[in-house]
Amino acid sequence: MDQRFSGKLALVSGGTGGLGRAVTVAFLAEGARVAVPYFDQKEFDDLKAAASEHAARLEGQSIDVTDEAAVRMFADGVLAKHGRLDVLVNTVGGYAGGLKLWEMDAKVFDRMLQLNLRSGFALSRAAVPAMLKQGHGAIVNVAAKAAVDHAAGASAYASSKAAAVALMDSLAADLKGTGVRVNSILPSIIDTKANREAMPDADFSKWPKPEEIARVILFLCSDEAAVVHGAALPVYGNS
Repeated sequence: MDQRFSGKLALVSGGTGGLGRAVTVAFLAEGARVAVPYFDQKEFDDLKAAASEHAARLEGQSIDVTDEAAVRMFADGVLAKHGRLDVLVNTVGGYAGGLKLWEMDAKVFDRMLQLNLRSGFALSRAAVPAMLKQGHGAIVNVAAKAAVDHAAGASAYASSKAAAVALMDSLAADLKGTGVRVNSILPSIIDTKANREAMPDADFSKWPKPEEIARVILFLCSDEAAVVHGAALPVYGNS
């Protein structure tokens, strides 16, 4: 197994979820130590079991990643313990669809902004100063195909994901020449348990697997992607 991330520290937000779990396990397999802010203790326990022999390099804490103060405390704790933060991957997100804008409760709109936009804002603000001090770092934020493909009934979701891409684009411009790289990925429907349960009649074979997308994320975080900065990369295949 390639050890591209041996000795490095990756923070994977949403690291217990369908995609986040695959990303976390992939980083661990390639030698990284991974810190995971999580929501559900059982999901974190399941992640540790999935990490198997690499579990000793996995740590986590239950926090709300839309709470900037909590995120900063978590990141500061990781830095105090390990003295570095090489990678930030944000896989946190939520979906709300099938709702016409004028029929939508404003709370739904606010929740999409919290999960899909504010999480990346809070995490980046916590991570970037440490990366700037080091002179290197890689940030990958998970947006969605909906950021560029604005379907009916998805105004809250699409606008929050589009804003997330804009946020990372602007951050990439801010960080030009610093050694800190920022990119977004744009998945469509990922083949996760939750998505299968939500769409039981769909053709799952056409959906990208979490492990496939995880490989793209690890590439973007690696030295092999040193020239990739400010990209929004589609990862929904050609099916």
